[in-house]
Amino acid sequence: MAISMNPLFFLFLILLVSSFGLHSFADSDSDRVEELLHLQSQSEAGVIRLDDSTLRRFLTPQPRSYSFIIFFDAVQLRDKPDLHLTELRSEFELVASSFIANNRDLPSASKVFFCDIEFKESQSSFSLFGVSTLPHVRHVGPSVRNLKDSEPMQQSDFGRLADSMSEFVESKTQVSVGPIIRPPFVSKKQIVFLVACFVISTPFLIKKVLAGDTLLHDRKVWMAGAIFVYFFSVAGAMYNIIRKMPMFLADRNDPSKLIFFYQGSGMQLGAEGFAVGFLYTVVGLLLGFVTHVLVRVRNQTLQRGFMLFTILVSFWAVRKVVYLDNWKTGYGVHAFWPSNWA
Repeated sequence: MAISMNPLFFLFLILLVSSFGLHSFADSDSDRVEELLHLQSQSEAGVIRLDDSTLRRFLTPQPRSYSFIIFFDAVQLRDKPDLHLTELRSEFELVASSFIANNRDLPSASKVFFCDIEFKESQSSFSLFGVSTLPHVRHVGPSVRNLKDSEPMQQSDFGRLADSMSEFVESKTQVSVGPIIRPPFVSKKQIVFLVACFVISTPFLIKKVLAGDTLLHDRKVWMAGAIFVYFFSVAGAMYNIIRKMPMFLADRNDPSKLIFFYQGSGMQLGAEGFAVGFLYTVVGLLLGFVTHVLVRVRNQTLQRGFMLFTILVSFWAVRKVVYLDNWKTGYGVHAFWPSNWA
């Protein structure tokens, strides 16, 4: 016995089932978003810790309405100075907290979530993404099914830290992170304490200034300060501070040995900078002595002898600096002689 069905009734059933499916997806997706927002509010700096189970829960369902920016971490490798994992993790947290602060109460706040995965806790998750080297940051878009197809951040882009991470997030998610909000260098309590100390010491400072009995009136202090600034500049100390470069490294082939000079233009150890700074400072002090002190000496023999000594020492110091630069970069510096001198 055949059962006939009204076409209009059949179309109504299809629409009813479709609307029910869409409604169930909206409910399940919204539930996951609410749970992610709760985890985000409970986590430090808004970075959600993922493991193997939560990764399957939030990334397996399809489709999704949110993106993940994942930082891959390994606690046992944080002491490796060449990886900078601690610094990069801190910069990643700055991007996450800045995104949350700049997008609060906006629809975009539930479109991007910042997460991290720790190697010891989630080794299988590392395998799912195909991550074998650190540092590593990855974007998992809403339509990604195979996690290995997600988009990694290039190693060369880590140089600008939080700024480059912010640009990576914006380029992949089309959502604005906003300005990076960094904590103040001096807290409010410290500022109040410094102001109080300054106010209390003001009468004594005024008395010292009027009497001309301060460190700022001492020429030796100005000379020492000038030499320190010169050494600080030519030694690359600011680079070492910003990059938090170590003074030396342990040799991977022989841990009992230390490496003070690293071959490669992309990295400079603190000992290298201090060595070059010392050579440049010696040359600068010799030139300063020649131009300000030696010119007042009336003994020509002493003048000529010290001038010869200055030339030899300066030539030796500059030659050492050029040799170190050639060794690190692989580029040679050669003297140029006009053809008619040959």
